[in-house]
Amino acid sequence: MRADLYPATGLPRLCFVSYRQIRQMAMPIIAEYRDRADIEVVDGSFDVALDLARERLERGQVDAFVSAGSNASLLRRGLSAPVATIQLSGFDILQALIRAREKASRVGIVMYGQTLPELEAVKSLLNVDLRQYAYHTPDSARACIQQLRADGIEVVVGSSLVVELAENAGLVGLLAYSRASIRQGFEDALELARVARLEAGRYEQLNTVLRTLQDAVLAVNQSEQIIAINPAMQRILGLSQAPRLGTPLSAVTSDISLQPTLERGQAEHGVVLRLKGRDWIANRTPIQEHGRTTGAALTLYDASTIHEADNSLRIQHRRADHAARYHFESLRGSSPVLLRAVASARRYAATPLNVLITGESGTGKELFAQAIHNASPRATRPFVAINCAAFPETLLESELFGHEEGAFTGARRGGRRGLFEAAHTGTLFLDEIGDMPLTLQTRLLRVLQERRITRLGANHAIPVDVRVIAATHQDLTDLVAQRSFRQDLYYRLNTLRLQLPALRDRREDIPALAQHLLRQSLARLDVTHTPAEAVLRRLGDALQRHGWPGNVRELENAVERSVVLLVGEYVTERELPPSVAGDSTDAPANEQRALSGLSLEDAEKIVIAETMKDCGGNKTEAAKRLGVTRKTLLAKMTRYGMIDGDDTE
Repeated sequence: MRADLYPATGLPRLCFVSYRQIRQMAMPIIAEYRDRADIEVVDGSFDVALDLARERLERGQVDAFVSAGSNASLLRRGLSAPVATIQLSGFDILQALIRAREKASRVGIVMYGQTLPELEAVKSLLNVDLRQYAYHTPDSARACIQQLRADGIEVVVGSSLVVELAENAGLVGLLAYSRASIRQGFEDALELARVARLEAGRYEQLNTVLRTLQDAVLAVNQSEQIIAINPAMQRILGLSQAPRLGTPLSAVTSDISLQPTLERGQAEHGVVLRLKGRDWIANRTPIQEHGRTTGAALTLYDASTIHEADNSLRIQHRRADHAARYHFESLRGSSPVLLRAVASARRYAATPLNVLITGESGTGKELFAQAIHNASPRATRPFVAINCAAFPETLLESELFGHEEGAFTGARRGGRRGLFEAAHTGTLFLDEIGDMPLTLQTRLLRVLQERRITRLGANHAIPVDVRVIAATHQDLTDLVAQRSFRQDLYYRLNTLRLQLPALRDRREDIPALAQHLLRQSLARLDVTHTPAEAVLRRLGDALQRHGWPGNVRELENAVERSVVLLVGEYVTERELPPSVAGDSTDAPANEQRALSGLSLEDAEKIVIAETMKDCGGNKTEAAKRLGVTRKTLLAKMTRYGMIDGDDTE
């Protein structure tokens, strides 16, 4: 963007683009502005006026243009610079018609754009036979003149172009403009130049700031003309140089539009934008001044860089809290099947061998992995976990093995170490190992065999000392048979195997687990008036009868819901998820309604109403069923408008 396009000092620079007739009338007026503006007069006919104006604009020689009629319209459409139009007033036209009437009783008037219906009422006053035509191009203006000549019209009133064509056709041409109108046009141009200079100063300041940013930024005004663009955005759009101030965005790229943002005045954040064969994260933000949308800005971020930053942040969190939180003492339950699994895990912890933990989803595989780590000689070293199913292949490879600077687009400057390096001397937990792509399985096998990793983009290997614990809910032998999991990797990981029992296979552990989870949930929600034991008693034996396909994770969710819906001093089987309560109750469907979308007060009112209905309106019995005193029940019913305050029945 040219800094000299609108210089902050010196006289305003105007360019007067005109035909000969109006230029001759304007010359004395131009002399009046000698001390107020630098005015260049350009003889510009319709076909070359735009090229001449663009040439001067490109050289940074003009603050504002002045023109009239068709030239002014052409310049406004084709230029991004301000254009002051010399306007025709009704008085101007009337004066021109009076002069024309002195020369002939039949007069033609040819106007740019449209005719003037108001003149029909003037004809009789002036006692003139008036013929009106409108033109849009020089050719159509020439056709109008030929028609007037054919009709026997000898005097024609119009713009400079019309006067010139009329004289060339042997007719008398009278210019419709007055000196007052021309003078007002120059006054308008001075004001436009002043505003343009102010805006240019603001834009230049903005661009100075934007040039220092690494993020790609583009800004447009209300007409979607570019007012700011930084080098980063230029590179993305493939521009060798910044577009000129005021260039329409559509002229630069057809892949980007800020028109919806300008129309709605609403910001959009985190939108994925496909541009130049790459994915970008885009923010579209309206620019508002005094509550009015005056422009819009677009900021682009490399999607891979965003992923990189997000993953790096998560890794940093893991590294900052590298010590595993759970121990074998954290495990709840005394069932024989659980105790056998714990005993096996304790034995495995004492060895440096790889462990494969299998079991259904929600059985606590990562909890066991952490416990093994904390019981091993590596307990004081890093414990790093990753879910292999949560990343696309390319990103998972970078996560595990790291990368060198320049290894791929968006690669971190200076490179970055992967999880194997982060877990050096410690434990790396590979969850959902069955979902790892085959290509990465090959690399993982090599690392397990050689105990060395090679970063992406590197040509040298880095020794690592890592114990691997893998976990899956899938049957890896089936995956091996299907050729979706390497057999040699399976044998390498399956050195020590730990099968975790499903919750339905250790039902005697459910009360202890539920109590532990309830205590945690009650503490988190700051519920102090109700002990976990009381909640469990009121839940009845529904917990024991449910099949728990989601295992401990499902139990935790059910407990969380019960606590959230804890109303007053009670909770019943109704507060369990329908999938749980439905296994053990024959209550009508309306009594098993999902209350999770209601507020606590609304849920409480529903429970009270249904209990009162079940008890036939007996408040004492209802209070007993709800586990509250009769006084508490009456207070709640009064608060919810279910009874009058003096109703103690």
